[in-house]
Amino acid sequence: MASELIEQKLALLPSQPGSYQMKDKNGKIIYVGKAKNLKNRVRSYFKAEHTGKTAELVANIHDFEFIVTNSDKEAFLLENTLIKRYRPYFNIRLKFSGSYPYIEITNERDPRLILANTLKHDHGTYFGPYPNVYAASETLHFLEMTYPLRRCNGYQGRPCLYYSMGQCLGACWRTVPQEEYQKNIDSITRFLNGETGKAISDIKKKMKRASDSTEYELAADFRDRLKFIDQTVESQRVLQNDHTPRDLFNFYMDKGWMTIEIFFLRQGRLLRQQKETLALADSVKEELESYIQQFYSQKNAQKPKEVLVPKNVDTKLLAETLEIPVRTPVRGEKRDLLKLAAKNARITLEDKFRLMELNEEKTTGAMKEITDALKIPHGHRFEAFDHSNTQGSNYVSALVVFEDGLPNKNLYRRYKLRTPTGQDEAKATFEVITRRYTRLRDEGQMYPDLILMDGGEIQLHSAEAALRKLDIDIPVAAMVKNDKHQTADLLNSRGENLFLDPHSQGFYLLQRIQDEVHRFVITFHRQLRTKTNLSSRLDEIAGIGPKSRVKLMRRFGSLPKIADASIEDIEALGIGEKVATLVKVSVSAMVKSENKKIIAKRKFEKE
Repeated sequence: MASELIEQKLALLPSQPGSYQMKDKNGKIIYVGKAKNLKNRVRSYFKAEHTGKTAELVANIHDFEFIVTNSDKEAFLLENTLIKRYRPYFNIRLKFSGSYPYIEITNERDPRLILANTLKHDHGTYFGPYPNVYAASETLHFLEMTYPLRRCNGYQGRPCLYYSMGQCLGACWRTVPQEEYQKNIDSITRFLNGETGKAISDIKKKMKRASDSTEYELAADFRDRLKFIDQTVESQRVLQNDHTPRDLFNFYMDKGWMTIEIFFLRQGRLLRQQKETLALADSVKEELESYIQQFYSQKNAQKPKEVLVPKNVDTKLLAETLEIPVRTPVRGEKRDLLKLAAKNARITLEDKFRLMELNEEKTTGAMKEITDALKIPHGHRFEAFDHSNTQGSNYVSALVVFEDGLPNKNLYRRYKLRTPTGQDEAKATFEVITRRYTRLRDEGQMYPDLILMDGGEIQLHSAEAALRKLDIDIPVAAMVKNDKHQTADLLNSRGENLFLDPHSQGFYLLQRIQDEVHRFVITFHRQLRTKTNLSSRLDEIAGIGPKSRVKLMRRFGSLPKIADASIEDIEALGIGEKVATLVKVSVSAMVKSENKKIIAKRKFEKE
């Protein structure tokens, strides 16, 4: 049931196009949507029954805002802008695995044929993207043998190895005429655009000449090139006599989940496919349109000449925002491909459900065991903190993040504490919690559903005090260890030790989180301690002041690396020859002494 505040705001909604932003209890945006009619669309969230992720979204909505636009197109574009700005939890978040490889003809006096991971504004000519590096590399190798450009580093006064193998036009020892380059560039371009006829004809002629001259090894090489064309180019053809670059999107939806399947059609061939499975928080139509819009607004996204989509998608709106034709095929090969994409999406989603059944107990199920024990709402994200120090010095803290039961290492953070703490765990906790959640608040980022402190009541109460000062409401619990330094109990905000079955998935997850945050903070502390030790040892060398010390630390990072460096390398940092020699000799002696100690210790341990 909607709150009184929401009911009042629903009554004020206009019947106009626009974007709406749903907020949680902390005022953070958790979902952004668009609507042709704001009044009807937003009311539907609170006036109808929902299941799955939509029901979870509605349960977390405590407020909403909206922005009226002049048209559906403006609402669509605004939605995409706000999603990129706020990265709301319940919106579709694209999980691209980086860029796919391209083949580039470089824009140089002596052009090269290379693999490129990104499209750059360097006036080179790009072809692709390719499904993987292997496919791109195989094609590149074929072209280097068949239509060579430059493979060497340029003029060196003598022919390179590639020239002798027929894979370089000879920029290594002569001035190659532009006409010679252009002839092969034209052939490469035709081949990569799907016109394989000339390449097949050229190779067959060369194979016959080699065979007639009894150069059977060379003839076999040409035969292998023909086989490459047949296996990797012609066999992938799915559209006859149609070379228009197209992207095709289709989906399959079940149980509140949707798998989107994308076919990339180039030169009449299915060049590659991509799939993504997402939990739905809106209608399939709205989610698919939003996904496609986000897909082409990503960095390095390359738009085709045409996009194909299933029926019921607003092709006119997408075409206006993407500025390319978008249509739904109703017959023929393209319609068959649309059905094939839906079939693949169905298989992927069914496989996803089987895996979810196997993994749920260990991930989201384990998180639910922990939140149930604490009697707090089930959540998706836990953040855990731990500290480390050396007798009060080099005090550091670290944060690890687990989402749906799995670590998200991209969100891990390390902190060098700024306030003098001695060995005061309470002060350390207060500082790191204040810094972390002040930043999340100021940047409008999503808060976690639970904060876990490695420690006991001191860390727990200090974290709660910091959150109260910030006026932020996040549940906090502490992970308590036994006298063997193993995970033992979960301490709630009332100071009660909560029992978790040591053989339960919830306990195993808690153990994993505690071990991970401890590992992360200890690793950071060791790195910092090594750096501090390096700094103090360098201070012992006459002639090395603060500036020179910093230069040496940044350039080499450790004593053994300084010992291995030449005097010239040290001088290159702006250190005089006399002092550089002293540094080399002194550090080498330090390293030698340390090595002797290590050897002696190992010998003693063996005895």
